[in-house]
Amino acid sequence: MPRRTLPEPTESELEILKALWVVGPATVRQVNDELGGRTGYTTVLKLLQIMTGKGLVRRDERERAHVYAPTLTKAETQRRVLGRLAGKLFDGSVGRLVIGALEGRGTSEEDLAEIRRIIDRLEKGETG
Repeated sequence: MPRRTLPEPTESELEILKALWVVGPATVRQVNDELGGRTGYTTVLKLLQIMTGKGLVRRDERERAHVYAPTLTKAETQRRVLGRLAGKLFDGSVGRLVIGALEGRGTSEEDLAEIRRIIDRLEKGETG
């Protein structure tokens, strides 16, 4: 069965996803703690409920305190968001997106080396 298309997370939802990627499956309290208390507990709870409805997280209701986990990995989410961004702003060109990102800010030597490794791999026809 093909996976349904998930909506793009909002900025607030991305913050919660980032917290979940760091701590793993977590309760509302654990997510709120990871966020450093910047967001109120009830706001985190409401966002997690909305995200569950959207399919961005899944909820385990077996324990008294429900445990939430992202439905996609960080890498999967990054690829989806970047793909949509390339489609919206760069006429579908991933190359234009990369060029725009590289020209827009400084890039570390480590990042440049990784980019070169990926380009070399792609030129050789190797995949991920």
